[in-house]
Amino acid sequence: MASAAAAGAPPGPAAPRGRKSVTGTRRTVAALFLLPALVLLGALVVYPIGYSLVRSFYNASGDGFAGFDNYKTLFTDDGIRTALKNNVLWVVFAPTVATALGLVFAVLTERVRWGTAFKLVVFMPMAISMLAAGIIFRLVYDQDPDKGVANAVWVGVHDTFAQSSAFPKAHPGRDSPLVAQGGGFVTRTAVHAGRPVALPLVGVAPDQLPDGAAKAAAARPEPGKVTGTTWQDFTRGKGVGRLGAPDPSEVGYAGMRIEAVKDGTVVASTEASGDGTFTLPAAADGAVLRLPASNFREPYDGVDWLGPALVTPSIIGAYVWMWAGFAMVLIAAGLAGVPRELLEAARVDGATEWQVFRKVTVPLLAPVLAVVVVTLMINVLKVFDLVFIIAPGSSQDDANVLALELYRKGFAEGRPGVASAISVFLLLLVIPVMLFNIRRLRREVRR
Repeated sequence: MASAAAAGAPPGPAAPRGRKSVTGTRRTVAALFLLPALVLLGALVVYPIGYSLVRSFYNASGDGFAGFDNYKTLFTDDGIRTALKNNVLWVVFAPTVATALGLVFAVLTERVRWGTAFKLVVFMPMAISMLAAGIIFRLVYDQDPDKGVANAVWVGVHDTFAQSSAFPKAHPGRDSPLVAQGGGFVTRTAVHAGRPVALPLVGVAPDQLPDGAAKAAAARPEPGKVTGTTWQDFTRGKGVGRLGAPDPSEVGYAGMRIEAVKDGTVVASTEASGDGTFTLPAAADGAVLRLPASNFREPYDGVDWLGPALVTPSIIGAYVWMWAGFAMVLIAAGLAGVPRELLEAARVDGATEWQVFRKVTVPLLAPVLAVVVVTLMINVLKVFDLVFIIAPGSSQDDANVLALELYRKGFAEGRPGVASAISVFLLLLVIPVMLFNIRRLRREVRR
């Protein structure tokens, strides 16, 4: 065997000693290229996290160890507890509503010619900064219907069904025959046919009187009927005019509703003419006259969107306006990859469009929907700008979130230890969501 080996082909050249492996060289070069990124990662991410963790165990001045006192504050401070409650609302509703709207927009615009233009318009708010969006919606939610778009629309719809009165500030003056009752006014004594009744009021600004108002006139007696006048019993100037009687410069309350009431029942009603005069039938004889509360209904100013009760849902609405376009674009990209054969097969088998959407489209888009929801959940845990800008000072405590409370504790109240504890707590809330997303992505890669 030895001779055979010796007689065989000459052996190849011996491998040179001391030569580095190709793999080792590549690892070294890769490490050198990654070194700047690792340094930046450590300086901008790892170090701040570590410093915040350490700082959360010290007192406000930073020279005394506080233990877990700052973390106990997270669950005892009223402001932080409100922020926690609001963050739960944000995490539950904001991603869900934004994803649902994105799904609806993506599916409904798939078959229309102008779908691309619509998607562009819906996605456009993503190009606006949170600061600018906050300023926009602070104006949208303004209480004044002449400034706030939301209340302008709401008041318009409300006034279509329940018009406000032209006399919201009207009330009896001195020595008036009227007394207040149930939001309106009634005469002190019963009225009788053939005796004109004076119903003077004051309190309506001249420029707020109805367009049909004319100079007030004294009512004339009519047999078998109750007549009277209701008017603005006020004349400018000291000692000018007669109290309780129409003067030449005084104006009638055109459109004022008058009711005749006997034993709590309305037996007759009418409305005053332009000069304030009115006439009631014989049934009103012996009744008391009532100016019902509907005459004095205050103008509807809309909804207090930024009040304590609605400020958080209102801000969530602004967030959804911004991020529904983001959800729509991602879902539309996933929808483009859905096999059309499956959708057509379901339709051929007799499924309605709703059944196709619910039992075929949504399950196939489940991975994309999970990405969108998880991304938005991480995003809403850090929301700060919208709450800080939109919520006015009077209701900012009610709209508080953890990121805003972190800012307030660290800068406004001078408690950096508590602020660091809030930041660590936020990190702990984000980590499970991130791990879920990473595992899901790995499963997708294996497929």
